[in-house]
Amino acid sequence: MRRAEKVIIVEGRSDKQKVSAVLNEPVVIICTNGTISDSRLEELADELEGQDVYVLADADEAGEKLRRQFRRMFPEAEHIYIDRTYREVAAAPRWHLAQVLLRAHFDVRIDSLMKGRGE
Repeated sequence: MRRAEKVIIVEGRSDKQKVSAVLNEPVVIICTNGTISDSRLEELADELEGQDVYVLADADEAGEKLRRQFRRMFPEAEHIYIDRTYREVAAAPRWHLAQVLLRAHFDVRIDSLMKGRGE
C-alpha cells in the first residue's frame, strides 16, 4: 500500500467512488466491504500506523458497528458523519459529501460544493 498522509475508511466500492469524485487531493480510500474481522483490523492498524485515519461510514446500524470496531482498534481515528437523512454515503449528494469532507480539513473539488451539480 502506498503511503499517504490521509486514509479514509469506507464501507463499499460505491462509497469509495463517490468520495474519490469529490476529493481534490491524494487520499488512500480503503473499503471494508461492510464488516471487517478483528484480524484484518489489526493488520490495518500496523499498515496505517502514523497516518491520519478517518472513518466515513453509513448512518445505519452496520455503519455504527463498523465505527465501534474502529474506535476500539483505532482510538485516534477521526469519524466523519453524513446527515442521517441520506443514510448511505453513496446516496448522499456530492455537495453534502464535499461539505462534510471540507469540515474534516480535506481539499475538495469546488464544483462538488454546488448543489445540483454533478449528482
